Amino acid sequence: MIWFRDQNPIIQALLATCFTWGVTALGAAVVFFFKNVSRNVLNGLLGFAAGVMIAASFWSLLAPAVEMAAEFGVPKWLPPTLGFLLGGAFLYAVDKLLPHLHPGFPPGAAEGLETSWQRSTLLVLAITLHNIPEGLAVGVAFGAAASGISDTALFAAISLALGIGLQNFPEGVAVSVPLRREGLSRAQSFWYGQLSGMVEPLAGVLGAALVLVIRPLLPYALAFAAGAMVYVAVEELIPESQAEKNTDLATVAAMGGFALMTLLDQGLG
Repeated sequence: MIWFRDQNPIIQALLATCFTWGVTALGAAVVFFFKNVSRNVLNGLLGFAAGVMIAASFWSLLAPAVEMAAEFGVPKWLPPTLGFLLGGAFLYAVDKLLPHLHPGFPPGAAEGLETSWQRSTLLVLAITLHNIPEGLAVGVAFGAAASGISDTALFAAISLALGIGLQNFPEGVAVSVPLRREGLSRAQSFWYGQLSGMVEPLAGVLGAALVLVIRPLLPYALAFAAGAMVYVAVEELIPESQAEKNTDLATVAAMGGFALMTLLDQGLG
């Protein structure tokens, strides 16, 4: 822990997002043991992921953005409100432009611009959309920790990385298992599953570097990442988890994910 604390925040963000990428790969590795995963299990995992993302958006991103607003001499409501809306708007634009297909949906339900890309590519791109704001959030959190806003900021950034890592597991499963079921080999299914998490270290390093170079952007960047994560949870994860009749399972799992992220953030903080 001491060694990690002494590292440059960009290195910290890189290591933390490599961890979250690794958990995505761990979820994708389920395909080596199972060709099918119960839809109820998958719905519960997706609901859990949504709960973690919503809690992380508040505890680790929006709350610090409010705290930092006064430091820069702006109304405390401005950075969290503006950044949050911009983060959601950014994901909305990407969602409409980038071709992708959510797990469990037929090829005809692909979103974004029309394309002839294979289903496997569209599935990977769908989960990649989730991982961009997650990596950015971790990077910005470690950049915030380096700014010295509080003595517990580093622990909050670590708890954010742990929480996002936990909810990356079902995302890896959600890509690799459907691909295996459609006839791809175990190795191919695993490769595509973990590939979706590869963007997180890139986004994490970019987020940390950006707020270190332009420090006044920090509260806006924190809220931007929160808005993007909430957009993903509300627009994609929650509807996917509630698509079947047994909605109670996904709802309880979402509550559990929120509670666990709260425990991580407040416990480590």
